[in-house]
Amino acid sequence: MIHNPALRFSTKHILPSKAEVVVIGAGMASLTAAALLASKGKEVLVLERNYLPGGCASSYKRKEYIFESGATTLVGLDQGMPLRQVLDQTGISFNYRRLEIPMKVILSDGTVVTRYNTLHEWIKESEKIFGISGQKRFWTTCYNISKKVWSASGRQLYFPPTGPADLIKMALNSRLSDFSLLPYFTKTLKSLLAEHGLLENKRFLEFIDEQLLITAQNKHLDVDVLFGATALCYTLFGNYYADGGLIEMSGAFVKFIEDKGGKVIHRVEVTGVSEKDNLFQIDSGEGLIEASAVVSGIPLNNFVKLIEDKQQLKTIAIRKSSELYSAFQAGIVFRSQPSAGCLHYQIHVDGLPGLPYCRSFFVSFSHPEDRFRCEKSLTVASISLHVPDPLNSEIDKALIFESIVSILDRHQLILKTDIVYSHASGPGDWESWTGRFAGFVGGYPQTLKVKPWKMQKSVISPGLFVCGDSVYPGQGIPGVSLSGRIAATRALDFLK
Repeated sequence: MIHNPALRFSTKHILPSKAEVVVIGAGMASLTAAALLASKGKEVLVLERNYLPGGCASSYKRKEYIFESGATTLVGLDQGMPLRQVLDQTGISFNYRRLEIPMKVILSDGTVVTRYNTLHEWIKESEKIFGISGQKRFWTTCYNISKKVWSASGRQLYFPPTGPADLIKMALNSRLSDFSLLPYFTKTLKSLLAEHGLLENKRFLEFIDEQLLITAQNKHLDVDVLFGATALCYTLFGNYYADGGLIEMSGAFVKFIEDKGGKVIHRVEVTGVSEKDNLFQIDSGEGLIEASAVVSGIPLNNFVKLIEDKQQLKTIAIRKSSELYSAFQAGIVFRSQPSAGCLHYQIHVDGLPGLPYCRSFFVSFSHPEDRFRCEKSLTVASISLHVPDPLNSEIDKALIFESIVSILDRHQLILKTDIVYSHASGPGDWESWTGRFAGFVGGYPQTLKVKPWKMQKSVISPGLFVCGDSVYPGQGIPGVSLSGRIAATRALDFLK
């Protein structure tokens, strides 16, 4: 167990001059790839610019409290899902507890929507709040699609394919049920909603769009059914809480990598990647490191700046600031303890001061039995909301924070008089913390124009691989875990 990230990962390092595989970044995609490579006996060196591992799925210490880097849910631990597959393959473990209620949504009129974790209960709740018409068929269809997506994606580690050999491997790993997903590749979620007579249900569409924003970074008009249905149904799978914060999960991966002879070195930023005599030269700013292969888990916008061979950039499509979201984030410590029955809330609003486009924000509470993040009489809350086009957005952090606290007070989730400590940050702070281009969060938005097979492939060139939330399949802990599995599979093939 880590329990003190400020001390656990702050040791000095000695940078080696050679490694079999250099992994850039220590986010969950990178750590997944590194752990899988280390489990196969590969000599792995992970380089992370921050002083903590985990990237967007991590924790940090302020005062004596542990905050999550983002209001992040822990999904993917069920059998057959990506994170569980990695844990089973490596034997990595950490302490977590399953949440009975994944999330509650408070609509702008004050209605509370409970996102139950079984399909039957959720359909009853959705019908009660949004009307009976179309709900059962819509949610049953989405749930069945999402189950098939997770089943297929766990077997298809050569998708997106790079050539005929990959197509053959995909065919060998396919099941008949996989082919039923094909019609949904080119179909929008809007069309699925129309089929079930839900496009005229404005209240329901507002709910759907805000749910999609935190899972697919987009809305129903421009998300295909495969990603949209899966994003909407993540609460119908196991949602978990890591005692001590998500740093416990990333820390467990670091320990495994180091126990297998690998190295995870913090406070080292890669500044360049070139190739010479069939070996990669990784410039860390503290000297060159020679490697047979490189796996990058940093966003593509950052990665392209490292590549010396501009020919390799032809296979990479990056997104502009106007296509991305960053975040306003706040951390609050307060007296009292919310019920352990629900730790995650999405709260709908009709805009905020300075952010008229804002329609919701997300709140995650520490578990009342988790004594590693704060003392018994207190609770830690992590709050976040989307900020579009971060390079061109200016926000008043103090004004936004004051408005959010007033809303939380009104809903009696956090009373103003109970707050004992708080801090707030914006896109610039997030960029400084993570190093991510424009401080963007959540990965590249899922859009219909970028079909799954056209998403960024893990192979850039022989020996050079990418993973993470800007690479297929995209955002969320399940998505980046799968991305890391794919990159590791490709790297192991190359290193044979």
